[in-house]
Amino acid sequence: MTPPYAIGFETATEEATIDALPLTGTLPEWLTGTLIRTGPAQFDIDGEPYRHWFDGLAMLSRFSFQAGRVSYVNRFLASDSYQEAHEKGKISRGEFGTTARTSFWKRLRDPLPRPTDNANVNILPLGDRLVSTTEVPQPIVFNPDTLETLDKFPFDDRILGQTTTVHPHFDFDRQCLFNYLIAFGSPSKYNIYRMGFHNSRRELVASIPVKEPAYMHTFAMSDRYIILTEFPLRLNLLGLLTSGKPFIENYRWKTDRGTHFTVVDKSTGEVVKTCESEPFFAFHHVNAFEQDDELLIDLIAYPDGRIIDDLYLEPLRTGRSGNAAGKLKRYRLNLNSGDAIGETLSDETIELPRIHYRQANAKPYQFVYGVGNQILNNFNDQLVKINVNTGETAFWSDENCYPGEPVFVSAPNASAEDEGILLSVVLDADRKQSFLLMLDAQSMSELARAEVPHVIPFQFHGQYFPSIHPAIDLSQIHR
Repeated sequence: MTPPYAIGFETATEEATIDALPLTGTLPEWLTGTLIRTGPAQFDIDGEPYRHWFDGLAMLSRFSFQAGRVSYVNRFLASDSYQEAHEKGKISRGEFGTTARTSFWKRLRDPLPRPTDNANVNILPLGDRLVSTTEVPQPIVFNPDTLETLDKFPFDDRILGQTTTVHPHFDFDRQCLFNYLIAFGSPSKYNIYRMGFHNSRRELVASIPVKEPAYMHTFAMSDRYIILTEFPLRLNLLGLLTSGKPFIENYRWKTDRGTHFTVVDKSTGEVVKTCESEPFFAFHHVNAFEQDDELLIDLIAYPDGRIIDDLYLEPLRTGRSGNAAGKLKRYRLNLNSGDAIGETLSDETIELPRIHYRQANAKPYQFVYGVGNQILNNFNDQLVKINVNTGETAFWSDENCYPGEPVFVSAPNASAEDEGILLSVVLDADRKQSFLLMLDAQSMSELARAEVPHVIPFQFHGQYFPSIHPAIDLSQIHR
């Protein structure tokens, strides 16, 4: 039996520009900015299917708030991957879980996989422009008003790397972001860099050699440190070059390797300590902060890397993604002994975590928000708020409604960490359309919803900007 949420994994057929969406409830008067999100929205090319949720061709969506109204625009991102696929009528570049090099002869003619620029994972401000990003380091610049695709972002440097993370950290004291590239070679290297908020030149902070790079979707940042969490999902580089398998299928789970937390000084680039824990996996870090001789790292943990297999489209569409249930865990890293001890902060399932980033990142904090499961194998059927200090929880849910990442927007002059609202794009499976949900973040009670006239396929990440013109306001940015 096909689960009701499966329509969120079907190809989008509409692009729309709507001045005012039908609205129930009332928006806060201070909500006058723009929410921009990205995600996969086309899952086959002329009948040739993409295999993994992470593979679908990107679509941008924008919700703008003004005078109590919500306007809406959605557009496919005209990446090279998108244009080539439509011109040729077939998948032309390999994605996370789909290969375009399906025969030995194709691999012989094209020994290196062509990098995709299908930027379907996150929205970021880079050098005074807005870009859509994926884990290949080719961000795509777009017009924030029309969502028209413009060009690739022109980095003004020669730092090498074939993969990256779409979740840089923003350091407001230093007025720069931190991120890293993974450069494949013998040895491979983690190239950590900083880049000023208004610059396009990256500066190398550290270059750390590694024999078998780990798959890492995010990293952690405290006041003084960058922390790379190296899970034992390790790359077979020779396989990547010769096997013809999709990118992620060249990684192998190596239980005996354990998980390594590589702690790097942000100022000097020195590796201060490598701490080790039991093997586990995570996509998303939540927060990190320093406490005496310890580093506390909060993340959404899984026992192993099987969660990646559960996010292939076939198990998702048939209700068999049973491992997609992450738990909020805290690891205490002792910078003297090198020990890393984990504890579970809540038994609730949670993913796509957000915090009050500007106020709480790299500091002791109280609240994390995310999507979760009331019913296993029912995809994301509720929004969750967890108090990391007490374990208390609060929820929002509605029958056959499937929410996406809750974007926290703090209220002006807020005195409490959770004073603000949550914005979440929700699929209403019964009505076969999506809506933008607005919740009071303190009470998790519904304030309003704006109805979209079609299904927005399940997305990954996005950002809320209080203003974009004449300059991008970063006060509500998230990693």
